[in-house]
Amino acid sequence: MDQNDINRLRGKTAVVGLAESGCGLASGWSAMEIMANAVHDALDDAGIKLKEVDGVFAATAFHSMAAMSLSEYLGVKPKFADGSQIGGSSFLSHILTAAMALDAGLINVAVVAYGSNQKSAGGFKTISEAMPYEAQYQPRMPVTAYALSAKRYMNEFGATREDLANVAVSARDWALLNPRAYTHQDGPLTVNDVLSARPIVDPLGKLDCCLVTDGGAAVVMTRSDRAKDTKNTPIYLLGAAMEHHHRMISEMPDLVQTSAIESGKRAFSMSGYNPNDMSTIQLYDAFTINTLLFLEDLGFCKKGEAKELVKNNNIGPAGNLKVNTNGGGLSCVHPGMYGLFVTLEALRQLRNASGDDVGQRLDGGWIDNAKLSVAHGNGGVLSSQVTNIWGVSDTL
Repeated sequence: MDQNDINRLRGKTAVVGLAESGCGLASGWSAMEIMANAVHDALDDAGIKLKEVDGVFAATAFHSMAAMSLSEYLGVKPKFADGSQIGGSSFLSHILTAAMALDAGLINVAVVAYGSNQKSAGGFKTISEAMPYEAQYQPRMPVTAYALSAKRYMNEFGATREDLANVAVSARDWALLNPRAYTHQDGPLTVNDVLSARPIVDPLGKLDCCLVTDGGAAVVMTRSDRAKDTKNTPIYLLGAAMEHHHRMISEMPDLVQTSAIESGKRAFSMSGYNPNDMSTIQLYDAFTINTLLFLEDLGFCKKGEAKELVKNNNIGPAGNLKVNTNGGGLSCVHPGMYGLFVTLEALRQLRNASGDDVGQRLDGGWIDNAKLSVAHGNGGVLSSQVTNIWGVSDTL
């Protein structure tokens, strides 16, 4: 398949409904109940009936066959379903698969969903392969893997723990503008707060690591011709690509270069836009090192330069780059798999700028005249990388 065949997906599908459910602490709710509630709310948001859904896409850490389990729970009999599990980036991959199925005419309405009661249930058992090379060192996964990358990054590029801390400080500043954020009432962070937090795995401390919360999310997709007739402003999928080069951290070809380099390049190429065209940048920030790596690998700066890019709150509300505008996985929500939440924030910013009322933000929390957003998902231990580019109608 040549690039022209791939690019035929550009702008052919759109998200017309979105919702989240049970974010923070949802005591007494199962992961399935949280996920199903998000689906119902997303369909209500779209003005589409449940009986119209004929494509179901889902992955969780609780269900080995999540798409089938969700379909059964909802009472849906899909014509096409996908429960592929590639970690936290699964949902951005599902969006690409849903777009292909919609464009091919296999389905008419797709839901992409996730749900987790990780916090209230006291954690979850992640289905994982044995680690033949890592196990003897008794790593604390996944944080050990990300700490390895962070340490290597510091060694190669002269970065410091203060550089990592700048990422957490900016994420908290965004969360303070977002009443939905789990840490909204916790107050701002300083670099010293991050540096003095409890050590987890050197060089990462507690505040370099994502939250542990409950939460679910869902989006509703359909073809662009139908999207114009739904309740809210459709947001169009302009570009999408995925790539992965390893599963275990011991097999990562280079600890400071992820396959986001390739997924980002192809997604931006499909979209017809460049990184500097993006109004908002939503990155999978499970750890502070992620933000540095993905800013570089997606083309917002050269390798090794992100440590300078994040200084002086440049990725915070007053900065030049609008990164993780909901507070991210570090300060907004992180129920084990965060990919659908980077997607929701990319979509919300574009819908709000288009005139939809999508919820409360304090002054500065919404990005004026936002037209394009990148949502980037990461799965495993810097393993699977999926990039989606979203735009409003006049970007088609």
